[in-house]
Amino acid sequence: MRIISLLLLLGVAGCSAQTISRSAILKQPSLPMIASRDVPRNFITAVTRMRPVLIETCKSSTKDLNCDFVFVIDPNLESLPNAFQTENEEGQPVLGFTMTLLTDMYNADEIAFVIGHEAAHHILSHLDRQKRSSIGVASNLGAAVGGRTYSKNYESEADRLGAQMTLRAGLDPVLGSAYLMRIPEPRSRLFKSHPRNADRIAGVRAAVAL
Repeated sequence: MRIISLLLLLGVAGCSAQTISRSAILKQPSLPMIASRDVPRNFITAVTRMRPVLIETCKSSTKDLNCDFVFVIDPNLESLPNAFQTENEEGQPVLGFTMTLLTDMYNADEIAFVIGHEAAHHILSHLDRQKRSSIGVASNLGAAVGGRTYSKNYESEADRLGAQMTLRAGLDPVLGSAYLMRIPEPRSRLFKSHPRNADRIAGVRAAVAL
């Protein structure tokens, strides 16, 4: 499995607008590899289980999408816990994670749920739809400082599809969504684009009928 070390600070905590990710990925074609022993085992498990489902779901979409998902990790332990979705110049969907986020997660189910959420933004064309509506240009797990964010509807859509893909991968999206109870409620400016955490978990349960 190819996992790239992303030498880029993702100093944000949520689903947001960022253009630096895309350019930085492109300008460093020789990004160093992270040794397998340094990658959390739960992340390897989640990626191994989720990637085929992401590709299948993406290809079954009615849209002409690039479904060659690339996974990147920011190994900087000073970075805030974060995940993001963007695209490189080849049009490949890029799913990025800080090491601090991965080590903060309790199990592969939580990581898989976040992978599904971020991949769902690509599969549902949220990035392009935001560009067309001049609302935003990229996605992250929470909300960015100085960046515009996805709408609550988009976040809920990503939760639902992400949960369904997690379930199809043989992991537990309800257990995975428990991570939402350990992040700030969307009362602050940073998370104002997101539904309440309890509502998100309820949406996950409804999406998988559990």
